[in-house]
Amino acid sequence: MSMTFLAFIVAIALLITVHEYGHYRVALACGVKVLRFSIGFGKPLWRWQSKTSGTEFVLALFPLGGFVRMLDEREAPVAPTERHLAFNTQSLGRRSAIVAAGPVANLLLAVLLYSVVNWTGVQQPAAILAPPQAGSLAAQAGLVGGERVVRAALDAEAETEVRSFEDLRWQLTRGALEGQDVRLWVQTNKAGSEREFLLSLSALDSREADTRMFQKIGVMGPLTRPVMGDIMPDSAAAQAGLRTGDEVTQVDGKPLLDGQALRVLIRESVVNQKAPTQRWTVLREGQRLQLDVTPRVVQENGQSMGRIGAYVGAPPEQLLLRYGFFDGSWLALVKTWDVSVLTVKMMGRMLIGEASIKNISGPLTIADYAGKSADLGLTHYLIFLALISVSLGVLNLLPVPVLDGGHLMYYLWEGVTGRPVSDAWMERLQQGGVALLMLMMSVALFNDISRLFG
Repeated sequence: MSMTFLAFIVAIALLITVHEYGHYRVALACGVKVLRFSIGFGKPLWRWQSKTSGTEFVLALFPLGGFVRMLDEREAPVAPTERHLAFNTQSLGRRSAIVAAGPVANLLLAVLLYSVVNWTGVQQPAAILAPPQAGSLAAQAGLVGGERVVRAALDAEAETEVRSFEDLRWQLTRGALEGQDVRLWVQTNKAGSEREFLLSLSALDSREADTRMFQKIGVMGPLTRPVMGDIMPDSAAAQAGLRTGDEVTQVDGKPLLDGQALRVLIRESVVNQKAPTQRWTVLREGQRLQLDVTPRVVQENGQSMGRIGAYVGAPPEQLLLRYGFFDGSWLALVKTWDVSVLTVKMMGRMLIGEASIKNISGPLTIADYAGKSADLGLTHYLIFLALISVSLGVLNLLPVPVLDGGHLMYYLWEGVTGRPVSDAWMERLQQGGVALLMLMMSVALFNDISRLFG
C-alpha cells in the first residue's frame, strides 16, 4: 500500500507540476506577471517568493491539482504602471498560447518519457500467440497457437511491424475500439514462411474495453511454455512425482502448447466437488514420462477450483527493444499522437453511446496502476506516467468550460466574432462546466469502487 500511495503521489505531483509550469513559462515569455505558482490546494505547506519576478511558489496540502495565478484586472485592481503586465490586456494570440501551454507541456512530457524508454530499452514479451479459446475470433480465423506475429494492419491502414506482444495488443485495441478488422501476418514455423489471417474485430461490441473483449478476440496473452516451476512439499504435484523443469506435452492424450491453457485445465477440472485424476505426459531431461495427477479441490470466492500446489508455466519469451536517439524520439512522437487520437475517439464514442462510461477511470484506479507499474520497475512506471500525461493533456484540451480547452473555446468565439464572451454567458458556461466535471468525477469514482471492491 505504501508503494502504491508513493507512486501515485509522485505521478500526480509530476504531471501537475509540468502542466502548470507550461502555463508559467509561456506567461513569462509573453510578458505577463505571475503572482503565484501553486502545486496543490488548501493550506500552504511550503512557500518561497522569487526576488526577481515576485512570483510566490507554493506547495499546498492537497496535491490533486494546481494553478498559476496571473495579474488580471478581472480579479483585482491593477496599477496603471503594471497594466501592460496583466493577462487580460494581452493579445488574443498570447492569451491562447498561455492557456494551451499547460496541456501541450503534458504531451511533450509524454514524448520525453516514451523517448527515454526507447533509448534505455524495455523488456517486452515476444508476439508469439497462445492457443486461442474455442469460438473466439482468432480461432475462427484459423490461428491455433505458436504463431509469431510479425506485421499487422487495420482495414484502411498500411501494415506496420509488430515488434512485441504489446505492439500486437495495441493494434488489436485500436481495431476493436474503432470497429475495424485487423490483418495479421504471422510466421508459422522456424523457416520463416508467412501466412495472413483476418480477425473480424468489426463484429465486436466494443462498448466495454476490458478483458472480456480480449477473450472474444482470443488473444489474452503471449505463449508461455507449460513448464513446471517451484513445487510445494506435500502438494498434489509433489505426490504425482512432478519436478521443477518438467514440460507438460499432453493431458489425457490431448496435446498441450501453453502454460495458461494448462492452468485453466487444472482450475476447471472440478466436477461435482471432485477433481478426477488426469494422465499427464511430461518431458524430463529428454525422456517422456506418464504421470497421474489429481488436483485438490479448494474454495476461492465461493467457487470450487482445482489446484496442484505448483507454479505452472515458464515466463514468455522476452525481447529487449532499444532504439537510437532519432528513431526512439520519432517512435515516441508517433506513440503520443496515436494515444492522443485514440483517447479523443474513445471520448467521442462515449458521448454518443458507442462506448461505455465504465471505461472512465478515477484516482483509485490510477493509484492502483501506479503501484503495479512501480513494482514492475522504473521503465514500466515511466510508460504509465507517459500514458497518464497524454490523458491529462487531451482532457484539458476538451472544449469544456473550466478546463483549458473551454477557455480556448472562448477565444475562438472572440476571434470569429471580434468580441469576447459576455459575463452572463461566461457565468452560465462555467457553472455548466463545473457540473459536467463533477459528474465525470462521480462516474470515475463509482467505476473505481466497482473495479477494486466489486
